[in-house]
Amino acid sequence: MTVVLRTRRFTLEEFHQMGQAGILSEDDRVELIEGEIVEMTPVGPPHAGIVARIANVIARLLSARVIVWVQNPIQLLALASELLPDVGLLRPRDDFYTRSHPGPGDILLLVEVMDTSVERDRRVKLPLYARAAIPEVWLVDLGAACIEVYREPAPDGYRGVAVRRRGETLAIAAFPEVALLVDDLLG
Repeated sequence: MTVVLRTRRFTLEEFHQMGQAGILSEDDRVELIEGEIVEMTPVGPPHAGIVARIANVIARLLSARVIVWVQNPIQLLALASELLPDVGLLRPRDDFYTRSHPGPGDILLLVEVMDTSVERDRRVKLPLYARAAIPEVWLVDLGAACIEVYREPAPDGYRGVAVRRRGETLAIAAFPEVALLVDDLLG
């Protein structure tokens, strides 16, 4: 006999209602991925330190031109998803996104730092970002000591992919005149 498991997908509104009702708290490390509530892996010191380093380097260089969004929600409404990327670069807004979480049109760059989350970031989040037309995503692979740069989103993935290693530079597509050293980002 085959056992059929029934699952239930949630809308963004229901997800937020769970927070308001106390079912989910701010301390719960969860994301809504295509209607499913997914627990995030714990953040270890190497991961946290690299996130802080990347946010600091970018904020120092671009502070007046972007809002640096660290481990805060972004909404992909069309995909019933609310994710917590490690670092986001957002278009400036006077309200600093207090009226609504940023969506794809607000995002210039998302950064995911990978140590224990490599498979999930590559196989789940990256394709989701491409389908949402996020213009640029960096996957920072701590194990390989490199930064994978993804650009030109399409429904089936990113068309442009490059890998940058120690000793090399990279630039954010929205700010091509600003060179970043991989070593400064990886420490």
